[in-house]
Amino acid sequence: MEILKHLFLVGEFPERTRLLSGLTLEQVKRCPDGATHSIYEELWHVVAYQHSVVGSGDPDGDRFPSAPPKHEHEWNDLVQKFLNGARVAAALGNEPERLASELEPGLTLGEELQCVALHNAYHLGKIVALRQRIGAWPPEAASDPS
Repeated sequence: MEILKHLFLVGEFPERTRLLSGLTLEQVKRCPDGATHSIYEELWHVVAYQHSVVGSGDPDGDRFPSAPPKHEHEWNDLVQKFLNGARVAAALGNEPERLASELEPGLTLGEELQCVALHNAYHLGKIVALRQRIGAWPPEAASDPS
């Protein structure tokens, strides 16, 4: 099921590695006037939700970070955690039996992954909008920080 690779990594809008590339620590911490969250906070939120489904995250855990990052490696680590989770989700497309398994009555893993992909798209769109507002869009060049 290549659709999951399309939804989580490469399709419909810029590849996720490109979308998240070329940002400085100051840029990811900045919350422009009128915005509710910074780029870092938006991605942190995405990672928390995505990880609750494809990792071992707590589905009832914190939804946003309690503090901004102090070091650039914290941002880079977060990007890697997001990309790794997205790759795991995409790889599940090769496991139709797992996708059909029920997480709870009436909800399969495949359906839940579609929800995660939609949630990611919403917040990644907000990240693009924040990048545009702070003059950090488009990224210079595609780079895969992995």
